[in-house]
Amino acid sequence: MLSMEEEKTINILYVDDESSNLNMFKANFRMYYNITLAKSAEEGKKVLAEQEIHIIITDQRMPGETGVEFLASIIETHPEPIRMLLTGYADIEAVIDAVNKGKIYHYISKPWEEQHLRVTIDKAYEVYSLRKHNKLLTEQLLKANEQLEFLLRQNMLS
Repeated sequence: MLSMEEEKTINILYVDDESSNLNMFKANFRMYYNITLAKSAEEGKKVLAEQEIHIIITDQRMPGETGVEFLASIIETHPEPIRMLLTGYADIEAVIDAVNKGKIYHYISKPWEEQHLRVTIDKAYEVYSLRKHNKLLTEQLLKANEQLEFLLRQNMLS
């Protein structure tokens, strides 16, 4: 598990149309993580436009736009956050869609167990951090290659 300092730096967006689920999630996890709540996919998109979010947890069954549809709709604009789908229904089609269309990291069934969900969130953040670090290293390597190519061209001209 991550230390308390590391956990508090994790920004989670939890999307669910049921207020009781939103309140319970925040009550259980606010002391470990920075929690932002949204009652709909539309609200979730507004949050993503305004804040840096590391992990998105969304309920599958919501009016208007399902969790899978929400996750799939934000891939282009917000590819970095780790995605998790939460549902109380044993809907195998939703899980398959989530993996294929919404690019989810993990499927969580309701009711969730707090300790298991904390471990899953911590592991998801590790994946997020590794991806960010990998992206940074790749950018540094590309820049170094460009500089080397420039130096080689200059030496060839001399």
